[in-house]
Amino acid sequence: MQSIERAFILLRALAVGPAGVTELATRTDLPKSTVARLLSALEQEQAVEQDEVGGEYRLGRSLADLAGAAAPGHNLIAAARPHLWDLTELTGETSGLAVLDRGEILYLDHYESTEEVQVRNWTGERVPPHLVPSGLVMLAGKPESYLSSLFRMPLEATTGASVIDPDAIRTRLEDIRQTGFGWVFAEFDESINSVAAGVTDHSGKVVAALHVHGPAYRFPPEDRTEDIGHLVREAAKRLSTQLTP
Repeated sequence: MQSIERAFILLRALAVGPAGVTELATRTDLPKSTVARLLSALEQEQAVEQDEVGGEYRLGRSLADLAGAAAPGHNLIAAARPHLWDLTELTGETSGLAVLDRGEILYLDHYESTEEVQVRNWTGERVPPHLVPSGLVMLAGKPESYLSSLFRMPLEATTGASVIDPDAIRTRLEDIRQTGFGWVFAEFDESINSVAAGVTDHSGKVVAALHVHGPAYRFPPEDRTEDIGHLVREAAKRLSTQLTP
């Protein structure tokens, strides 16, 4: 029990930032020999890691995996919030974070615009992935086997602009792979236009999407479609870098 308690003391100390054995001994008030022994054991389990022998220790990738399993999306939401704030400040419209969950897009969080007319809060809602840009950028990162399985089922249309033809969707996904972002114009809701870009993990897998949406009558402003797409793509890249150990 004492070893477990001391191991968690070390992990909490490393949560503050990387450190060497001597500094960790000071932070935790534990003997250096104890700190060195526990770090060696934690390193074998990939709970801590070093860039080089004799270098500083930091929290390992296995802890992030465990944390994600215990509370899906929680750490991602916290990391994404500053980027959502930036996007709303830059575009004047509501921004959000979404993931692909059980074949549907799940909206995890949002940052509201200060405009008098706003799109309603979609946090916690689920929608078909082919109808929204967050879904399209997530699908763009999926293998053909996943897409073929999805397209074997009838695709739902919610407006007259909804794209439900598999070949047309595949063409859009290829465009997204090339540009790094995708737009949807009144395809899920006639009153909403939106744009999204994919967020990747350390392996390059698309794990989430950042999006900006607004009322179709004002968003996007004339001649700003590409500019706003680039803003969302760059925000997603910054978040991706932040998520990469």
